Amino acid sequence: MAFYCDPCDRWFQSWSSYKQHMSMSPFHNYCADCNRDFDSGWALEQHFIQSPNHHYCRECGTHFEDDDDLTTHCVDDHYYCERCKRFFKSAHGLHEHNRQSHYYCEAVNLRAHLNSSVHRPRNVPCAFQHHGCAQLFINKSSMISHLENGGCPSGATRKMINRWVQLNDRNNTVTVPRRLLTNGDDIEYIATERSWNGYAYECVLCHSTFGALADLNRHLASPRHQERMYRCPLQTCLMRFNTLSGLCQHVESESCGILKFRAVREGMDDLLRDMGRLRLGAP
Repeated sequence: MAFYCDPCDRWFQSWSSYKQHMSMSPFHNYCADCNRDFDSGWALEQHFIQSPNHHYCRECGTHFEDDDDLTTHCVDDHYYCERCKRFFKSAHGLHEHNRQSHYYCEAVNLRAHLNSSVHRPRNVPCAFQHHGCAQLFINKSSMISHLENGGCPSGATRKMINRWVQLNDRNNTVTVPRRLLTNGDDIEYIATERSWNGYAYECVLCHSTFGALADLNRHLASPRHQERMYRCPLQTCLMRFNTLSGLCQHVESESCGILKFRAVREGMDDLLRDMGRLRLGAP
């Protein structure tokens, strides 16, 4: 089957070559995930910003796997109000916005700003530095996200991290007891060509659509549809998360006050320090 590009008056012998042309040609403004071509670069960027299929930082043009990663990036690397989803040009602009628009504690805001990458050095090493990873991070949640996303040369994965934490958190300090989980381990979802709905590949779980089957399978392999097996250990909070990095972000944000308890700090530090002993060759 041949594919025709009307604006360029060119034929392509396969879908992959046609899609590559759309992605690479300066005459197109193409979103490969959604299989849509836009009239202008501005229209394409607005699509990235507004579409629920994308997690895009409009300040620096970076794409992220999910909303949690995007929000963490915006708060850490930009002057961003999470509640209003607004960017500001300076710390002063963000401070004035918070002071005028929100019930606002200046001390808490200063602490959050000082904990961002603007002031914090990258001095947290990868838990698997002895496996050849030399990357440094501004906090533990960023380091764990690096492991969960499969970006570490050690070969660590989110599934390995989850299994190790479940085995070692014997008192269920930060994990939900397995008997209360619907599924003990991550469910592996794999989409096939039958996911094609006539114009895109559709996720049967959330109905997001993708231009390529590989993109849909990357979505299914993400933590978005996995069970929330982690929980905040503070009894007045108990918020649940589907990744260890999400829990660590919550703890580091000090939003519920959990970090003021020394036993919690020491327990989290012990857990992350011992993670370096995880057997990476284990299934």
